[in-house]
This record gives sequence, C-alpha cells and structure tokens, in this order.
Amino acid sequence: MTFIPSYVGLHEKGELNHRIQLLKEFLKACRLCPRECGVDRSNGELGVCQAASEPMISSAFPHFGEEPPLVGYQGSGTIFLTHCNLRCIFCQNYDISHLGNGKRITSSDMAQAMVRLQGMGCHNINFVTPTHYAPQIVASLPEAIERGLRLPIVYNCSGYESIEVIRLLEGVVDIYMPDAKYMDNTHSEQFSNAADYPEVIKKVLKEMHRQVGDLTTNSKGIAQRGLLIRHLVMPNGMASSEAVLRFIAEEISVHSYVNIMDQYRPEYQAHEYPEINRRVSHKEYMEAVQWAKDCKLYRGF
Repeated sequence: MTFIPSYVGLHEKGELNHRIQLLKEFLKACRLCPRECGVDRSNGELGVCQAASEPMISSAFPHFGEEPPLVGYQGSGTIFLTHCNLRCIFCQNYDISHLGNGKRITSSDMAQAMVRLQGMGCHNINFVTPTHYAPQIVASLPEAIERGLRLPIVYNCSGYESIEVIRLLEGVVDIYMPDAKYMDNTHSEQFSNAADYPEVIKKVLKEMHRQVGDLTTNSKGIAQRGLLIRHLVMPNGMASSEAVLRFIAEEISVHSYVNIMDQYRPEYQAHEYPEINRRVSHKEYMEAVQWAKDCKLYRGF
C-alpha cells in the first residue's frame, strides 16, 4: 500500500492554509517556543533565537548519519536550519545554531529543496532545528505538495517546544524526533538557560506521542510515522539519563524508539564547565543502556 502523508489530506481540505495563518500569528509577538520573547519577528525584530522572519538554511542534502529507519537505503533528506531557541553551551553545531551561518531562502526555495531531495531518492524530509521556523516551514508545503511531494515530514527538534505550536502541527508532521536532554532543571538552566526544560519536555513528548504513536516502519524498515526520541548521554550524569529513560518507559511507551547517543564532546563553551569538559566514558554510556533495558525499553539503542 502506497504511503500518503497526512499533510496531503490537510491541503486538499483547505485545512493546511488555515494552520499556516494561525502559525504566522505566532511570529507577530513571538511565542513559537517556551521563551515567549514577544518580539515582532514578522517585522524584523529578533528574540533569543536570533532568527529573522525569513528562514535560513545552512545545507540540504541526503544524510546517511541519522537513525537507520530514517536513512534506509538512500538517505534522509536533511534540511539544516540556522539559529536555535535552546542555545546549549555545548552545542556541536554552534556555527549554525549560535552564529547563524547560512543563507536566506524563500518559501518557494524551501518547497523546491524538498522536491529535489525527494527526486534524489530520500525517504523523508528531515527538518533539523525547525522550532523557530515552524510557520515558514508549513507555509512552504502547499507549493511542495503541488510539485508532487509525498514524503514523511520529520520534525527534528530540541524538545523545547510550545505545546500550542505542536498541537497545530498535528497531521502536518509524520515523524517527531525530539531530544530529551534533561530531567533536572538545575542542569537545564546551567547548560541551556532553560530551567523549565524538564517540565516542557514531559508535556511535549506526551502530545507528540498522542498524535503519531510509536514509530512504525514499512516492510523495508523505513520509518513512516511515529515518535523517535534522542537522548544524549553527558559526563557525570548531567543529562539525568536514568530519569529520562524511566519517564519515557513509564509515561510514554515501552515500545518507544530511543536513540541513546554517545557522541557528546565538549564543544563551543563547554570547556568553561569542568563537569562537562570531557567525552562520555564507555562505562557511563553502558550504564545508560542498562537503565533503558531495566525499564523494559528495547528499540533503538
């Protein structure tokens, strides 16, 4: 059976244009994320994320370094957006997320990029750090659909999201791929200036799972719909891995696909903080994997 993304039906019913208008309202006194800066981004004002009204991207290409269900055989059609609303001090993509290295594009450019990636054989369109550009991304979909786009949309985000925005993305996003970074507000405040991150991520994960459920794949193992959660293990327990994994198992689903990642390295300003100024040890990583197994999680790691 041919997979048809749900956003196609929204477009045919006229609902997609309604969502676009609602999302654009969020830009006028920006509340696209929990920071709720209140700046008029539609008129060029900048908030914490430093993103303007026009979307900026650093690259768009078939990515083979993502999770296997996304990469498949011909790659994940990854579009890296510049700037970020979370702004972690250890960011590994700080040149893009903090410094904003990239180029401005129009909605039409975005639509054409998506269709080009589909033409290259990619299995999905993977928006990396989309939170602060959600209205612009959704606004590019009608043209992309008219040009033949039929791939699942991946919302590859930090997890620091506005629950209102996530609700407006129901039926637009096929695969949610949030980070679950912290469950300790002391660490989320210290390293990401977001004391409310643990409270936010709990609500966000529940809403995403309500919309799309556990990750499902086709007969070839390619992801089509669902929730895929990433958790980056950090040195000295700074990511509260046990609490994150227990929450996922107990309050989301033991069938959750969880990528427990070991690639932390001290980038950007991390060297200023002794507790995170080293890579994760093999022992620390294996402890996190064992915690996941103890919680009856079994997919993704």
